[in-house]
Amino acid sequence: MSKYVELHCHSCFSLLRGASTPEELVARAAHLGMHALALTDRHGLYGAVRFAVAAREAGIHPVQGAELVLRGGQHLVLLAEDRTGYANLCRLITRAQRAGEKGETQLEVEWLAGHTRGLIALTGGRGGWVPHLLLQGRPKRAEEALERLRALFGPHHLYVEIQHHLRRGDDPLLGALVDLARREDLPLVATNEVYYAERGGHRLRDVLVAIDHNRPLQEVEGRLLPNSEYYLKAPEQMARLFARHPQALENTLRIAERCHVDLSFRSRALPPSPLDADRPPHVALARLCRRALPPRYPRNAEAAHRQLRHELAVIRETHLSTYFLLVWDIVRYARERGILVRGRGSAASSIVAYLLDITNVDPLAHDLLFERFLSAESRVMPDIDLDICSRRREEVIQYVYKRYGEAHVGMACNYVTYRARSAVRDVGKALGLPPDGLARLSGKLRGPGRPFAEILEEALTPHTGNVRWEAFGALCREIQGLPRHLSIHVGGMCITRTPLVELVPLEPATMPGRVVTQWDKDGLEDAGLIKLDLLSLRTLSVLDDALTLIEEGGQSPPDLDRLSLDDPAVYEALCTADTVGAFQVESRAQQQALVKMKPRCFADIAVEVALIRPGPLQGNMVRPFFRRRMGREPVRHLHPLLAPILEETLGVIVFQEQVIRVAMAMGGFSAGEADMLRRAMSRHRSQEAVDAFRGRFLRGAQAKGVPESVTEEVFDQLAGFASYGFCKSHAVAFAKTTYDTLYLRAHYPAAYYCAVLNNQPMGFYPPRVIVGDARRHGVKVRAVHVNASGIECRLEGEAIRLGFMYVDGLGEAGAEHIVEAREKRAYDDLEDFWRRTRLPRRAVENLILAGAMDHWQGDRRRLLWQLGRLRPQEDTLPLSVPCEDATLEPMGPDEALLREYGATGVAAGDHLMALFRSQVQERGAVTSRALWEIEPGSRVRVAGMVSARQAPPTAKGFVFLTLEDEWELMDVIVAPDLYQAQRSIWRDGIVLLVQGRLQRANGHVSIRAEKGWRV
Repeated sequence: MSKYVELHCHSCFSLLRGASTPEELVARAAHLGMHALALTDRHGLYGAVRFAVAAREAGIHPVQGAELVLRGGQHLVLLAEDRTGYANLCRLITRAQRAGEKGETQLEVEWLAGHTRGLIALTGGRGGWVPHLLLQGRPKRAEEALERLRALFGPHHLYVEIQHHLRRGDDPLLGALVDLARREDLPLVATNEVYYAERGGHRLRDVLVAIDHNRPLQEVEGRLLPNSEYYLKAPEQMARLFARHPQALENTLRIAERCHVDLSFRSRALPPSPLDADRPPHVALARLCRRALPPRYPRNAEAAHRQLRHELAVIRETHLSTYFLLVWDIVRYARERGILVRGRGSAASSIVAYLLDITNVDPLAHDLLFERFLSAESRVMPDIDLDICSRRREEVIQYVYKRYGEAHVGMACNYVTYRARSAVRDVGKALGLPPDGLARLSGKLRGPGRPFAEILEEALTPHTGNVRWEAFGALCREIQGLPRHLSIHVGGMCITRTPLVELVPLEPATMPGRVVTQWDKDGLEDAGLIKLDLLSLRTLSVLDDALTLIEEGGQSPPDLDRLSLDDPAVYEALCTADTVGAFQVESRAQQQALVKMKPRCFADIAVEVALIRPGPLQGNMVRPFFRRRMGREPVRHLHPLLAPILEETLGVIVFQEQVIRVAMAMGGFSAGEADMLRRAMSRHRSQEAVDAFRGRFLRGAQAKGVPESVTEEVFDQLAGFASYGFCKSHAVAFAKTTYDTLYLRAHYPAAYYCAVLNNQPMGFYPPRVIVGDARRHGVKVRAVHVNASGIECRLEGEAIRLGFMYVDGLGEAGAEHIVEAREKRAYDDLEDFWRRTRLPRRAVENLILAGAMDHWQGDRRRLLWQLGRLRPQEDTLPLSVPCEDATLEPMGPDEALLREYGATGVAAGDHLMALFRSQVQERGAVTSRALWEIEPGSRVRVAGMVSARQAPPTAKGFVFLTLEDEWELMDVIVAPDLYQAQRSIWRDGIVLLVQGRLQRANGHVSIRAEKGWRV
């Protein structure tokens, strides 16, 4: 056992103050032979869970604490001795966070009263309350402050902290503190107030401080540490520094021995029951499920009852009945108010979730594995995600706060970490580098997925030998991944029966009426806290709006939860990749996969949705699957035991559930053990844990007679795919939403496209592409009209009338004003409109250019001229400026179309490419329709508006553009070298002429670009 452990230590979660991660600090402590370590980040326990996990894996005893800043700026270090102390620490941090301004958190000393039990206090370093007063030459005040702390904490829970960083004044301060401790009969403790794991971290720490103050380093010198001594020092070094005070070193060991806080809150984190306590929660849950089962399973009741009994037993054993009841209550509230909500993720594998209407996916029909969601052996809480109509999600969130109380509800946080561009911007500014050089480097980082290190090395080559630029490069690499600040999770909420503030500190969110936990979703999961994701999904708003429009049009809207999943029109659209505006399958990568896949049943949709994602692409799942699907290679199984499991995915592991089933079938694992294997592989946490599972798997397979070479190969495949595989229940839930969108588009196209246009931005394409696709499907689109349009788009029979929301510069308030001002009667003419709305002139100009007033004059140039003659009056009608009538050349159709696009971003008439057709035709461009008649391999030229740009990280620097002309979409593939040679064209061009080689495969056409021009 070492003779010293560090008890005052900052990680990178002392935001912009600490320069090392908790894992780096733990690794350094282990290297130095320390058996314990404290983490004391400023006003937070942000890194506490990561620290605890890393410490456990390294065999180090973690001490949880924090450095609190008192009113006046001085600090105090508090260490949690037990669970009571930890709860008090959380409460104190929360109170300070909620009372102060963001970034200026301070604690009143009075607030410590009644909240010091179970806490050990250290007086702090030079910035501590007591040392600060001594440095000011106020020994009497220092003594009074120490006596006050002694009264609050007691003599056995207060230590006078001494430090020595080899800086001027350290010796007299240390002597004064020793004398003060002796007079007050208080023990000493030595610390080094660590801010980085190793000495070299001082450079990054200085830069972080400069970033925090938004100033170059030379302007914050007074706020920097004076030397590089604030690193995690070896016990031998500390022994030399404090040779005269060995008891101060020994006390670090005694304190660490007293502090035992386990951040495993599963038993205390269960949510409250939403039902009255007249019956146990598990009884109430079972009753709800059994009541819902007969109508859901009129023909397969025996199998459903068997699965329900199994799930209810597991839920009761894991004490999660109240969790399911909680989610049921939230879904019930939403459905009663007509708010569209759907569960997804692994919860879709539960028949309990299905019977409670949490999900709309039948787990028996789709052979989903409940143990992917929950098992008796699970060490983490299950995670239920609810997608909610984006327009009404806030109603549901506020219901949760009101129903369960703010003391028990908090949003999960996100740590916004440094990536390439933010690192370049902030580090460069801190070092005072020229802004133009930083801007050029940052611009290069906006391109396709070249590694940051490669771009950085290339950018720094001209500056070889320049000390500042070389330091800049090193610091940009070091800062990668460090947290910069907190943000709120998109929908993750914690709801606990125990007051949440006793489990994790809380902070006020930027949005009023919300609080945020100091842990992100991984931290909450590792601590065993219940997290429920209430997510905003615009597609559900589209479905909701489309159903409303269908009903308003006099038709009976379909019940999406009761649709049969065999509609021919849906599969025809999928097989031909006609999927613009559909959920999950509208990207060009998805469309290319669809023409290979040729989905003919619902299971095909789920597989396709799961495959076209970065993980499966990186895991080399996609290519072998499609080769087998298309009959280009035979389906192979490494062992007959795998055939029933991998049959639906042609011998390729695609779904995470398959990892679990393979471990069960070949390795003899229980379902819970198999899911633990999957988690160990996918979290990248502990190679030792994976190796332990490997031995278990090999032994189980050997007992079943599987050759060792096959077993090794299968386990390696599992380890590779577990990180990338998609959850099947999640894929099925998404596939259901995909099916619903395509069903509505096929049978109610006007209503569906109208709903999509009303919920922009969403999906893969801009509104002009949606408008073009609507026309291709026989839906007429009409221009904005001052007397016919609403704020949003609306239906006029089977045509879509564009809404005021698409007129640039009008805004929601302006659109509402137009509609309100015409409630009694329609507008008569431009002057009447001007008088009654009094909108800004620029907004009225855009209405004219959008065609909203064509019915009055017919010519937009004359309307603009008339608008110029009008002048507003405060209390009288607007007057026309007297002048002779002008002879104006009418606005031609080309100019009108161009101006309409400029005013709205869409056009009800021709496609914008019609303006360029003769020009690009003269330069040799063919239309999208003509590509099907050209031999593959031919050199062609095409032209179109850029509808999408993609540079996926899996593409090795290739960039994919989608061009749209008057008829279709076209795919263009740009190689990395060509992209770099013509970067501004491919990155910024709006209308492009492209020359390249025609490629055609599996019913899909693309152009391999050789050169591009702006049009």
